[in-house]
Amino acid sequence: MSRDQPPCRCLLCHDYGDEIEPMTAQTIAQIHEHGWQVMMIPTDDVGPGWAFTIGLWHTHGIPELAMFGLDIYDMKDGLNGLAERALKGRPVKAGQLRHEVIDNHPVMLKAVDLRWYRTFFGSAIMFYRRPPFPLLQVVWPDHDGFFPWQPESDVPYRRLQPQLWLTPTAHPKGVWTQDL
Repeated sequence: MSRDQPPCRCLLCHDYGDEIEPMTAQTIAQIHEHGWQVMMIPTDDVGPGWAFTIGLWHTHGIPELAMFGLDIYDMKDGLNGLAERALKGRPVKAGQLRHEVIDNHPVMLKAVDLRWYRTFFGSAIMFYRRPPFPLLQVVWPDHDGFFPWQPESDVPYRRLQPQLWLTPTAHPKGVWTQDL
């Protein structure tokens, strides 16, 4: 891990002396076996699904990754692919444009504002015990190649992904902010 990143405070690096719940134990086992786990939250009546990694930071010093609004299995494949390429020397960092994640369409990596962690990444917080741990959102464009922050982007498409690089108060109102 680089010196400018916070130290790992996860359940594997520290014994906090508390009982571990079954879901967290399953995450720990997955991280022991594979180095990380991809959590998948399916689409429901409230909104689109999302997926995110847990363990990349602990095992490899790589920022955790999150993706929203696509099929959860496609997002899992995309996140695993990014992680595997990072391990082979293609690091992930905020502001990076990548073309190998979704059928050669570009994606942009954006740093997630810490104020969103509890809303979307509770199981990662359970593993790491508390933020901060580095987290990047993998943002994909609409069919015309526009990202959600671009005025030309398709309005329905913008609703599929939150803009987690913004603070919650600066985020456009919608499904991602209704409980805030």
